Amino acid sequence: MMDKFFPAIRNPKELRTELVRKSLHVLIALVPLLAGINRPLTIALLLGGSLLYSLLELLRLSGFPVPVISTLTALASRRRDQGHFVRGPVTLGAGALLALLLYPPQAASIAVYTLAFGDGIASLVGKTAGRIRPSFLLGKSVEGSLACFTVSFIAAYRVSLNCRIALLAAMTGTLVDIFPLGDYDNLVMPLAVGLAVRDL
Repeated sequence: MMDKFFPAIRNPKELRTELVRKSLHVLIALVPLLAGINRPLTIALLLGGSLLYSLLELLRLSGFPVPVISTLTALASRRRDQGHFVRGPVTLGAGALLALLLYPPQAASIAVYTLAFGDGIASLVGKTAGRIRPSFLLGKSVEGSLACFTVSFIAAYRVSLNCRIALLAAMTGTLVDIFPLGDYDNLVMPLAVGLAVRDL
């Protein structure tokens, strides 16, 4: 039954892990809203949050798990992360932070939304429903890439009300998503998207 609805994921634990990861991933979409209210505080929260998470993750790896945080980290850890420092939350926070620091508000918002929604939905769709995986997508699926493009376009259009900006953001985000960057796509995607749309 699982294979019928989620052909790319055979293990229920893997599906649960991906759902937890992407639920947390989408929370980064709050950054533009918070920055609109208080940009310096938002920057401080991103920086402080990344540093605090790093400390708690080091404690977890040293055998001193922290309630709730360590449990969430374990639930969201992929197989490749087992026994290692889970970098995803740090690169996610750093990607949003760099977008805020380097780009004007509209470009930063589009960059963060592409990261939150485009990257998040692409991964979830690709891992749960991705069937078509041509070689030029470097292991990614057509379904995941289309989801990334569509969601990124909608998010960018809602911010800019400009089809050209939305198209450029969606194309850039989808192109970055194709490359096997691991957790570092959380850094590269917002930087690339923000750069692509900053002067438009």
